[in-house]
Amino acid sequence: MTQSFRLTMTQLNPVMGDLSGNANRVRQVWAEAKEASSDYVVCPEMFLLGYNPQDLVMKPALQNACMEHLEALAADCADGPAIGIGAPVMVGPNLHNGYFVLSGGKISAQLLKHHLPNYNVFDEQRTFKSGEMNGPYVLNGVRIGTPICEDAWHEDVAETLAETGAEFLVVPNGSPYRREKYDTRLTHMVSRVIENDMPLVYVNMVGGQDDQAFDGGSFVLNRGGKLAALLPVFEEAVAHITLNRTDDGWDAEQTKLAAHPDAWEQDYHAMVVTLRDYLGKSGFKKVLLGLSGGIDSALVAMVAVDAIGADNVRCIMLPSEYTSEHSLEDAKEIAENLGVKYHTVPITPARDAFTETLAPMFEGLAEDVTEENIQSRIRGTILMALSNKFGEMLLTTGNKSEMATGYCTIYGDMNGGYNPIKDMYKSRVFETCRWRNAHHRPWMKGPEGEVCPPRIITKPPSAELRPDQKDEDSLPPYDVLDAILTGLVDHEESVDDLVSRGYDRDDVKRVEHLLYINEWKRYQAAPGTRLTTKAFWMDRRYPIVNRFRTGK
Repeated sequence: MTQSFRLTMTQLNPVMGDLSGNANRVRQVWAEAKEASSDYVVCPEMFLLGYNPQDLVMKPALQNACMEHLEALAADCADGPAIGIGAPVMVGPNLHNGYFVLSGGKISAQLLKHHLPNYNVFDEQRTFKSGEMNGPYVLNGVRIGTPICEDAWHEDVAETLAETGAEFLVVPNGSPYRREKYDTRLTHMVSRVIENDMPLVYVNMVGGQDDQAFDGGSFVLNRGGKLAALLPVFEEAVAHITLNRTDDGWDAEQTKLAAHPDAWEQDYHAMVVTLRDYLGKSGFKKVLLGLSGGIDSALVAMVAVDAIGADNVRCIMLPSEYTSEHSLEDAKEIAENLGVKYHTVPITPARDAFTETLAPMFEGLAEDVTEENIQSRIRGTILMALSNKFGEMLLTTGNKSEMATGYCTIYGDMNGGYNPIKDMYKSRVFETCRWRNAHHRPWMKGPEGEVCPPRIITKPPSAELRPDQKDEDSLPPYDVLDAILTGLVDHEESVDDLVSRGYDRDDVKRVEHLLYINEWKRYQAAPGTRLTTKAFWMDRRYPIVNRFRTGK
């Protein structure tokens, strides 16, 4: 009877659709695991293809290619540890989220995901069919149970595996980050361990895919729910874990636990990882952005430098007659602090040309938001021209408060290919800049210290599109606005709910109105890092035309 089992956890970063590249990454880790005398290499859910594949997974040519790569991987890795790896699979007429055990040169076990998540960013019931609950498979005389991701969030799959002889659980995951999700994951997995009195190995994907950050944080729990291993968040990691048979069951040897950062650091790291991978996986090496001297563009510039390095970031100041002297000074200071390329391109000549061109049509009409938006669209056009000319992706810099209320200009400051702060309310933007000034980590490519000038954080926010303009001329103060938006967006509360908590009815009704009438802008907005369960894109899907309102 086997007394010891060596398992290799592979917290890896796949590239969506790069079947050859992902398979080769497994081959590399398999070679390391073989050298370490491992019995089993465990890869994340759907690792061969990448996760979340959405409708891409329904292409028959892709499904066939996945099976070909699985068979080739099994043949190439026949003389060493077994491999567990996720991929889509057709079973009869139905497509399934599958997990495959490769050993002895072939596919020795095929498992099908039973519980298909259909909430937040997940829409697996659209693409996959539920599989029957699996029994355990045997490797080196050990019976292993494998609930696939969501399967481990429910009692029944793990219970069935325990009743049919599983000795410990191995859970492969494609579980994306959201703020404070780690505690929820851990609570569910501890429950499975205690219910079935067996260890559990949780292996999660890492890296960015479009808006989603996969945070890794893989771990091992012993009976009773004690942590035996904890891998770092947002970083690739490979860990060899030894489980030993005891009189009471299996027990994983204790390893050093990685430090688990707080929510401020994890949010920031998520923005860095998603931007880095969105660029790298789509073929871009450099970015540019408009640097206004305000806090939003300052934070995006810091994230960009930490993601890809100052040499790959270009910042553009686009002043008009309304741009204050302190904005010019602050933009230049943060550019110098970060070490990025910095240019000034005044928009006044272009604005004068627009004014002259439109004068016959606007004759007799007072200036209004039209002229303000023209300035923003001139800036957007200049930035897109520079993006085209230099082959650098334009980053847009609107925060969640602005995206929610439409306090942004379509085809103007909304121009761009990615927005790291899209799911971060303005109040949190301020605190995140303070956090970055006070903290530096090895994964950051930017300099340490107070990189964001304090005045950028403390001065009243302004779009600077008219004389003495302040954001609070058009919106409630950001602490009030963000609290109202948190209620309306994140918690689906009604106007009456918020008024009962002390918020002014007129303020709440105005914010609700802005939220609904600007849905069309968000449909056209650049993707950006998902930090919460109500990010604007796949988490929150509202109709553009909609007359329903709450309260009077």
